Amino acid sequence: MDINSLWPLLKISLVFAAILLGIRWKAGIGASILLGSLLLALLFRIDPGEWFAIGIRGILQEKVLLLAAIVLLILYLSDMLERSGQGRRLMQHVSRVLVWPRLRLIFFPALIGLLPMPGGAVFSAPMIKEIGTPLNVPPRTLVLLNYWFRHVWELCWPLYPGIILAAYIADLSLFRLLSFTWPSLALTIGLGWLFYLRPKVLPLEANLDVIVETSSGSRLAMLIEALPLLIAVIGALFLEGLLVLLKLNIPVEWGFVAALIVSIGCTALQNRLGASRLWPIFKNPHALHMLFLVASIFMFKAILEEGGVVRDLAGSVTTPAALFWISLILPFIVGIISGLTVAFVGGTLPLILGLAAQLNIDQTMSYIVLTLFSGYIGVLVSPLHVCLILSCGYFHTSLEGVLKKLLMPCALMLLAAMGYALLLIRGA
Repeated sequence: MDINSLWPLLKISLVFAAILLGIRWKAGIGASILLGSLLLALLFRIDPGEWFAIGIRGILQEKVLLLAAIVLLILYLSDMLERSGQGRRLMQHVSRVLVWPRLRLIFFPALIGLLPMPGGAVFSAPMIKEIGTPLNVPPRTLVLLNYWFRHVWELCWPLYPGIILAAYIADLSLFRLLSFTWPSLALTIGLGWLFYLRPKVLPLEANLDVIVETSSGSRLAMLIEALPLLIAVIGALFLEGLLVLLKLNIPVEWGFVAALIVSIGCTALQNRLGASRLWPIFKNPHALHMLFLVASIFMFKAILEEGGVVRDLAGSVTTPAALFWISLILPFIVGIISGLTVAFVGGTLPLILGLAAQLNIDQTMSYIVLTLFSGYIGVLVSPLHVCLILSCGYFHTSLEGVLKKLLMPCALMLLAAMGYALLLIRGA
């Protein structure tokens, strides 16, 4: 391989280094990716005017605008459930139907994990502390349980912006993508049990494992409090399926938008939220930051596709094996540096899919899955992950000690992801 074929790869490496430095220096993920797309354009001889025009075309697509609407509505729903106290009430009802202390220890982090709120681990920290302290569970173990089981849904729950973004970039239906990423749930729960929860690593008093009697009334109250989440997920699945079945010339994403609007309306009615209480939720600056991030990601994607960047890179990545290793290493690095799923998805998945197209690889699911798994594992072991930082701060434990305990299960998960991707490649 001569220097001319390596030059495009060196350019893209410089762009990713600049993006990661911007994130590290707290310039913001959206701003870092946006400036990275400008640097990418300049390195590949695209003038700023053309960069802007290409980026605007990339943003003003119906699917991108629908994605922005979905992300915005999910953030509103999550914020409403938190501020109204409905999320906490749901957990209180759930606590009455749980039966064993080990299940109680992990259930609240997992339940709060269904709501894609930033730093959500600190929301469940007081609950797991209340359960774990009488059982003499060490603080570091509480951090690990709270952090690990908070993120078991990351790649398989349809309300997470990262997985929604991946489906849009890959031009897949969300539920088709989830049909390939669901093993992440079984894998993370299994590894969490093996390393943090099983009796040999977390001994608890045997007489505490008793069944708690519950009434049908508490179960009904739990279902009522869970109604917005049920409407959002089941309603989206039903409406999207209905649009496909009726063969209407309407993007299926409208079904997701409609389900989320109904879910938000249900939350407002259940909690009697008037305009004075809704306005602070709707003007939350985090929602605007997320929209800016989505716009930056799709500007970056448009430059990769329309600017001929992927075509030039194809000379540096000439085999499926090379693409396999890029799909493994690049998202993992971006995940570690950023600590956010949307960062590695938006930054690396368009590039990997573009290279797959240049290599005439039609079956790309294995590379998509490997990208998602490796980036997700990088996010889990990132010292910049806000949930990890907040959990350690709440329980007054050292970050280094917790990270050491995360390394082995994450290494095993990475090996499993490689094996799963290879099986998908062979089965294609």
